[in-house]
Parts: sequence; C-alpha cells; structure tokens
Amino acid sequence: MQENLHPENILFIDIETVPQHPSYSDVDENLQKLWDKKAQYFLKDEETPADIYQRAGIYAEFGKIVCISAGVIHHVQGEMHFKVKSFANDDEKQLLMEFRDMLENFMSKGPDKNLCGHNAKEFDFPYIARRMLINGLKLPQALNIAGKKPWEIKFLDTLDLWKFGDYKHYTSLNLLTTIFNIPSPKDDIDGSQVADVYYKENDLERIAIYCEKDVLATAQLLLRLMGKPLIEEDYFERVI
Repeated sequence: MQENLHPENILFIDIETVPQHPSYSDVDENLQKLWDKKAQYFLKDEETPADIYQRAGIYAEFGKIVCISAGVIHHVQGEMHFKVKSFANDDEKQLLMEFRDMLENFMSKGPDKNLCGHNAKEFDFPYIARRMLINGLKLPQALNIAGKKPWEIKFLDTLDLWKFGDYKHYTSLNLLTTIFNIPSPKDDIDGSQVADVYYKENDLERIAIYCEKDVLATAQLLLRLMGKPLIEEDYFERVI
C-alpha cells in the first residue's frame, strides 16, 4: 500500500469544532430558522432543533473551528519521531491564518508533500476550506482543489485507504486503533464532549491535547497500513 509514499512528506491534521454559539437561544433569528430546517433531517421522537443544537458544530455553516493540530514524522538517528503543533484560539480567523501560513510553508518544500487525516476528505479538509472562505481568507493552494485533476490533489485519508473501494463502509479511528493495537486517543474526552469542554469549562488546552492524540493516532494508523513500525511513545513531542 502506497509504496512510493514517504511518511516524512506527510502533514497529519485533525480539527475540533463546536457550534458557533453556546446555545440555541444565542443564535441569530435568521440562522435559527435555517438551523430549524437543517435539523428536520435528523430529529428523533420529541426532539426540537434547540435540543440538538450541539450537533451544529459538525456543519461548517453553523459551527466553527477551535483547534487544528498538525503533526509530522521526522527521523533522528534512524528512529522515527513525531512532532505536533496545535493552533487553538477563540478567534477562529486568527487560528486559520496561522494554520494557513504553516500549511503553505510545509507544502512549498516539494511536490511530494501531502495532507492526511482520518475521514478528512469528507470532514476536516472541506470544513477548513469553508471556514476560511466564511472568514474572508484566501485558500492555500493545497485546499483550493476546484478544477484540479485527481492526481493533483494532495489529500490522503486513512479511512479512504481502509475502505479499499467500499465507499459505503465507515470505520472510526477508535475502532481501527483498537484492532491494530495502537494506543487509543479516546482516553480523556471524545468528539461529543468538545463543545461542553469549550463553552462550559473554557479549556482550550484540554481540547488541543485531545486533538493532538487523534493526529498521532492517524499517523500511527497510516504506518500500520504501510506495514511500518509504530512511533515509540518517548518520541512524541508537542511544539508550544
């Protein structure tokens, strides 16, 4: 699998998102009406759009990014090391500008550079691009894929690789890390708790650490899929 792919040429990313507001009652009236329409597709039993407003965070039109973590593999004396940095901020525009600068710098280092995430083609990559446009930011070339040929798009996705062409198949990162004996990233919180940690606990650092664990887990999963050894726990470094 991916015989010509070199792990050190990959930028692994993961994002954490929340609804744009702490609660449904804080949402602008016009957006409330639009959320009401959106919510009709997945309401259950006696639920109201207000009841499920926390799910708004998974939609770029109603949510926002509070953290993007990015990691790279590099070699030190023949051993694989992993370095990760998080862009976490209440100011989404500032967060996105800082991430964009880092992304453009990484991708400029050669034509073999790629982005990788888990379910990133369906979620992380388009979500980042949409939020950049909503914030009035110019897209970096790596995310500006309109009109590009498939081989010109520098996206890798561990979920896509695991599907083996079975496009109706979804497997979570948590399940794949379990079956491949990779340390689980879900040892503190999970994605459903991020909004509460953000709005009720105001703990961006906790969210960033959780996001970084997902990035490392994605890198480890890709290494497993490539038949390569895992990165040792002692060779993980957070860049502050």
